[in-house]
Amino acid sequence: DDASREAVSMVAGNNNVRIIDTSTAYRVHQDWAYGFAEMDKDQGEKVRSARLVANPGCYPTGAIALIRPLRAAGLLPDGYPVSVNAVSGYTGGGKQMIAQMEDQSRDDAISANNFLYGLTLKHKHVPEMTIHGQLDRAPLFSPSVGRFPQGMIVQVPLFAADLKEGTDIETIHAALTAHYAGQDIVSVVPLAESKGLARIDAEELAGKDTMKLFVFGTEGGEHINLVALLDNLGKGASGAAVQNMELMLSA
Repeated sequence: DDASREAVSMVAGNNNVRIIDTSTAYRVHQDWAYGFAEMDKDQGEKVRSARLVANPGCYPTGAIALIRPLRAAGLLPDGYPVSVNAVSGYTGGGKQMIAQMEDQSRDDAISANNFLYGLTLKHKHVPEMTIHGQLDRAPLFSPSVGRFPQGMIVQVPLFAADLKEGTDIETIHAALTAHYAGQDIVSVVPLAESKGLARIDAEELAGKDTMKLFVFGTEGGEHINLVALLDNLGKGASGAAVQNMELMLSA
């Protein structure tokens, strides 16, 4: 973040320079456009016309994709205690973690096949999820890393009784489908297809720049589980940066 702030300061006052920043430094800054183009119907145009664009984080991309449409539709009430659980490929930890996972001869090698981190619950992505998820209280975020290079699953479990009265899996699925209609980057998997799945593979979209959203549960059931599937280095990072660059160059 410090390096990004220093780099941005070097071009302060030069309105001819347009920037896409991939750090966490500006993701909740009011002067920067948030680079999740599908977040709202007009977000792509905001990115297109912006001089300063903050590329989203990988976990927040999945979480916001699931949460924001429900807030916009009035299905997720104020004060709801949102939880976000996620697993990422180890490349999300950067060069050091890649080396720790791939070179077991290192003194600081990581031998675990799956591990939780962010145990103090002060992860740097929480403000991003809160603000762009339009939440009025910070979510409880529990991230983990698996022994696979690329891929990500983000889950937002919900209690149906605490949502807007009458909300069920069909209501939520309809809200997500309407929110992402008209574009081909974020897709909402049909309920009939989701019901036939035995498992979700975190690596399914590795190497791709798209994202899939799922709604799981049973009709009339107490619990609903929302799932976002993406590549932590694709739609969760460089893929989004390239998409934002293409939007900005098309202005």
